[in-house]
Amino acid sequence: MTPFQRVETASMEETLPAILLRIVSELHDVAYLIERIEPQLLDINGPNMMASPEAMKVVQGIDLAVQKTRGIAEFIDTIAGTMPEGWTVDLATALSLVKLTEMQRALGGGSFHAHSQPMAKAAGDFDFF
Repeated sequence: MTPFQRVETASMEETLPAILLRIVSELHDVAYLIERIEPQLLDINGPNMMASPEAMKVVQGIDLAVQKTRGIAEFIDTIAGTMPEGWTVDLATALSLVKLTEMQRALGGGSFHAHSQPMAKAAGDFDFF
């Protein structure tokens, strides 16, 4: 399956709290991926990078993006925890709009631990799209 194939749009009713918990998991993955950028920038640019005001703004922006992503994840997690379990929604249309196949599976699958970003890929692995 290519990264841009779409999930079929048959009715996929599921509880809203379960869906929100999978979104929380994806947001934590995004925060982790963003967080990994900062040390790489420092390795590439060396210690003098921190002397540049523009570079400092970029590093601060990375930190802010991680904090915001984790904050949104915690916000959604809290809402999901207080929501009645009986609330359901049809995921079919929403999933059909998600471009990455792995993310479609993670968001549409039955487990909120099914991450779309394989964290164990070897360095140098990449997907063609």
